[in-house]
Amino acid sequence: MKAISLLYHDIVDKGDFDSSGFLWPGAARYKLDVDDFGYHVDRIERTIDRLPELVSDHLKKRDGKVPLFLTFDDGGASAVQIVDILESKGWVGHFFITTEFINERTFVSENDIREIARRGHLIGSHSRSHPKHMSGCSRERLLREWTDSRRRLSDLLGQPILAASSPGGYYSREVAETAALAGFRALFISEPTLKCHHVDDCLVLGRYTIWRGMSGRYSAELAAGKFVARLKQSLTWKAKKLIKSMLGRYWFKIRKEILK
Repeated sequence: MKAISLLYHDIVDKGDFDSSGFLWPGAARYKLDVDDFGYHVDRIERTIDRLPELVSDHLKKRDGKVPLFLTFDDGGASAVQIVDILESKGWVGHFFITTEFINERTFVSENDIREIARRGHLIGSHSRSHPKHMSGCSRERLLREWTDSRRRLSDLLGQPILAASSPGGYYSREVAETAALAGFRALFISEPTLKCHHVDDCLVLGRYTIWRGMSGRYSAELAAGKFVARLKQSLTWKAKKLIKSMLGRYWFKIRKEILK
């Protein structure tokens, strides 16, 4: 199976980065201004030949077509505003919630989550606490992150939670294995690829990340599956992955200094 998945985070009004999502250094890089996000949506609409789908629906039909999935990580307070924009196009999205922060000032509330689900969008887990190095966690910690978050969302919505996204860009087979053990049937990761694969009973899907300052044209080319756009992000990802593996734990210290 192949799929095109875009990874967004928060939207903010005129650079008000403290209004939604995480406030730690570097988080603002993933927060688009509201007007910019609207422009992205317009460009994508004019470029694609399909409507965005939900992975839960696609898993049921398996019609062989390459689906487009729009995903939003962290569970920032701007999620309901994002839903409004998507629905102006008749689109649906996936909203992955970091459950430890539900009801915090810059994150969605329990009522927000219920509303988003009621309006036909997918609610999924983004882990319990958003570890900075997910693949570096012990197996026990991974299983607890997935199980606790899934239980919290399932209890809140009164229905099974079938999808999750791995936080922080760090992925390993054990991350997927524990997600499958926790009951998830789809796991979105940050590797930019169309190819999907199964780990146990869980389908693992790559995603193309959208950053602040990225043009609407480029995001539309990614959404349409254009080869050059995909290759550009894939090469950047592989180079960054190599640097991380070479630096090991020193990567976090260097990144912290860069972000300062």
